[in-house]
Amino acid sequence: MQVLLAEPRGFCAGVDRAIEIVERALVKFGAPVYVRHEIVHNTFVVNDLKARGAVFIEQLDEVPPGATLVFSAHGVPKRVQVEAAARGLRVFDATCPLVAKVHVEVAKLHREGYEFIMIGHKGHPEVEGTMGQLTGGIHLVEDVAGVARLAPAQSQKLAVVTQTTLSVDDAARILAAIRARFPGVRESKQQDICYATQNRQDAVKLLARQVDLVIVVGSPTSSNSNRLREVAHKLGVPAHMVDGAAQLRAQWLQGKTRVGITAGASAPDTLVRQVIERLRALGAVSVQTLGGIEESVKFPLPKGLKLPGPAEQALEHLR
Repeated sequence: MQVLLAEPRGFCAGVDRAIEIVERALVKFGAPVYVRHEIVHNTFVVNDLKARGAVFIEQLDEVPPGATLVFSAHGVPKRVQVEAAARGLRVFDATCPLVAKVHVEVAKLHREGYEFIMIGHKGHPEVEGTMGQLTGGIHLVEDVAGVARLAPAQSQKLAVVTQTTLSVDDAARILAAIRARFPGVRESKQQDICYATQNRQDAVKLLARQVDLVIVVGSPTSSNSNRLREVAHKLGVPAHMVDGAAQLRAQWLQGKTRVGITAGASAPDTLVRQVIERLRALGAVSVQTLGGIEESVKFPLPKGLKLPGPAEQALEHLR
């Protein structure tokens, strides 16, 4: 049995930045540091930060006055920002800059009188955060069938935005249906689906053509990880998602000679390495990384998290 690794896979720049914000806040201000919602959708990452003093909450009334609070990478509704300020909390915003870009676009076009259609999954925190930038005038659509049910108050000034972690192909189909029904709809100059989501889905398409089975390392709550599994499945390749090596099942490998591995944008590489070792124990004899796009994106950290020299070095060693 051979193992092929998709490239790129795993952490994206937005996830890496969000985790580092929590790590730095813990070092600089000490535990506890409160985080609204899971900082990223990965069980291993969340449990690791919990062990180091992060406290994950959903409602701000769980946070003591004056405490340190981090907003998750998915972004938050405007009302949460207002409430945090009113409570006097020390806030660091770990919203992915590519999600924040969508928020800025929504605010700008709202001032110009636009209504919005948002392509996304109901209940996902990123969708709640983006739709929560406004008090109304933004309509969610989850699939092509939902486009027919949209009922904006007007269509002269109508814009469309997208959850950043969707299936690129599914979003394109929904967008085509929106264009057909609302020919004058305004689209973003650059697509909202993020570079990392696009790159990982493209890498899985390449991987799936060369393997008998795809293993996606990612947590069930991770939208982009679920989309990777779906991409492989739609190409006719059996695909399973695992939170870690312990969830691998030997029966999945029966009769398989080439197994592909990828990882969602919130899954750390240590989990991929553990899955590889488990596959070796189950009979894998070689591991090869496929060629792919090399990502070099790096997002700046918020102000107020710079550490003294020794603390910086200790954090770098820890990371």
